[in-house]
Amino acid sequence: MRSQIIAEARSWIGTPYQHQTSIKGAGCDCLGLVRGVWRAFYVNEPEPVPAYAPDWAEASGRETLAEAALRHLVPLADARGFAPGDVLLFRWRAGLPAKHAAIATEHAHMVHAHDGAAVAEVAIAPWWRRRLAYAFRFPEMNAQPF
Repeated sequence: MRSQIIAEARSWIGTPYQHQTSIKGAGCDCLGLVRGVWRAFYVNEPEPVPAYAPDWAEASGRETLAEAALRHLVPLADARGFAPGDVLLFRWRAGLPAKHAAIATEHAHMVHAHDGAAVAEVAIAPWWRRRLAYAFRFPEMNAQPF
């Protein structure tokens, strides 16, 4: 299961960054990447995604992304205990809500979409590790076998 999640995330590499989009090869943002991987295994997204501005987290001050993840993914008690295939959420700065998502491909790498770049697999360098706020697992897929 994890290897298939990782393979799907990697299949998005090279997709251009496009705010609030989730179309493999055409454009996506970090949430769009996670949404696309979800659709590959569950077909339908679990809930509609409302429109959001690039500064949505700073404007609201709420953990909107983490709250949505809690509704559909399985939270890890300690984010540092993530495994390949897990969804990672990051804060840009202490005190701000988490607003960036990625999918771990191994303990030292992740696939993510970053503003101004294409989807890429990058090292989870110390800069990222300091900003890791949450980690989640995809729920078991009893109804949709891989």
